Amino acid sequence: MDILYTAEALATGDGRNGHVATRDGQLDTDVRVPKEMGGAGGALNPELLFAAGYAACFHSALLAVARQQKTPVHDTSVGARVGIGSNGEGGFGLAVELEVVIPDLPHEQAQALADAAHQVCPYSNATRGNIDVTVTVTDD
Repeated sequence: MDILYTAEALATGDGRNGHVATRDGQLDTDVRVPKEMGGAGGALNPELLFAAGYAACFHSALLAVARQQKTPVHDTSVGARVGIGSNGEGGFGLAVELEVVIPDLPHEQAQALADAAHQVCPYSNATRGNIDVTVTVTDD
């Protein structure tokens, strides 16, 4: 693989109750275990960061596919939900739900664009076969 860009981050402190920062200083924040998992909450957590990254990356892939297919789209959005839970084998696993909105496009055409984006998105390629990812196209 020809690497185009490398992001670098460092986690310090007590894991999920610590601090994360990127080398370039763009991200520098505390992280906390969410209340739903018995923590204090009130700060970012790895699942929030993953959801934000996946949503942005998938949205970029969606727009790239639309441009490549010469399909005009506007006011699109991608929402990501990242769930964490026991994998039944003593560890934890993730599940992702992506909600894709492409207004004013027939549902079948919008679904085809979302499916194509799922094939080229780096997050989708990294997670394929490792975690459950559901892609749903909605009208709003």
